[in-house]
Amino acid sequence: MEIKLNNWVKVFLVFVCLVVSVVGFMIKLPSVFRGHDKELHAVFYFLAAAFLNILFTNGRFTVHILIFAILYFFSVGIEYAQEYSNKLLRKRIHGRYDPEDVKQNLKGLLAYSLLWITYRLGVFVYRRSTLKEASEEKR
Repeated sequence: MEIKLNNWVKVFLVFVCLVVSVVGFMIKLPSVFRGHDKELHAVFYFLAAAFLNILFTNGRFTVHILIFAILYFFSVGIEYAQEYSNKLLRKRIHGRYDPEDVKQNLKGLLAYSLLWITYRLGVFVYRRSTLKEASEEKR
């Protein structure tokens, strides 16, 4: 899937989403969501991977891997930032570094990667069979 947007529009969208994500991860969840914290981590990273892949990959595997790595390191960085913010502000605005959150983030990224790779293989097989049929018709 390819979206035809100006590169500046893409950068602006990513910047806005990044700011909202950082703010969202730095504050405590309302109590109604606290029992679903782990699932929310996985879903967020699944959707973030989908958003960035739709915007930037155009089917390129190397770009997909780069997005995967950036999101994973972002997830680790956010966890450290949450713990550091409590020390910096001397007020508990969030929990501590939680390796379980990072694990759930990785699960979301892996789930999207599995879906993306399956989709790309399907596109490849379809295009290959279509090209083969077209070349046989020309004979």
